[in-house]
Amino acid sequence: MRLALFDLDNTLLGGDSDHAWGDYLCARGILDEATYKARNDEFYQDYLAGKLNLTDYLNFCLEILATTDMAQLAQWHRDFMRDCIEPIVLPKGLELLAKHRAAGDKLVIITATNRFVTGPIAERLGVQTLLATECEMQDGRYTGRSTDIPCFREGKVTRLNRWLEENGFSLEDSYFYSDSMNDLPLLEQVTHPVAVDPDENLRAEAARRGWPVITLRT
Repeated sequence: MRLALFDLDNTLLGGDSDHAWGDYLCARGILDEATYKARNDEFYQDYLAGKLNLTDYLNFCLEILATTDMAQLAQWHRDFMRDCIEPIVLPKGLELLAKHRAAGDKLVIITATNRFVTGPIAERLGVQTLLATECEMQDGRYTGRSTDIPCFREGKVTRLNRWLEENGFSLEDSYFYSDSMNDLPLLEQVTHPVAVDPDENLRAEAARRGWPVITLRT
């Protein structure tokens, strides 16, 4: 079975779910907008510039999970899905998923954003297999720390290779769709790399290598 791999943020979604989660918490007064939002925006700009310190960012963004009970987190996430994610689900992204599904391909979302944020989004998009940055849990609660190898840059390749070995898949004739230069390590591994509404650096790299560039925006 052929693999069709998809980045999530700014690829299948018309925005960044990780950054949007921080904005949601600030907009509803759950976190202090004056301090948290400014730091969240700073981290996001570092990500776009390809210089994100992932350890610092994960310590920052996962802290709220450790200080909130699970029922409250679930309620917040339901509201977040309705108010923040549903408006940025791209119809053409759903069409692309449907195209690969109809072709009999195995669909995989592979994202640097943590599983707490992205698990329900993958379900909404009808994709059963999600490789994401993992959130540590102890005694049924989040600790506020990440665990396993973060699913970011070269970490995406490492996590994917382990999943391939465990599940008996290969990258033969595989596709990977992404918007970000941060995903270059994985784009180089697949048979069919596709730049989707790419950032400036990835657009230039795609042009240099002759990779297709597509848009899923209306």
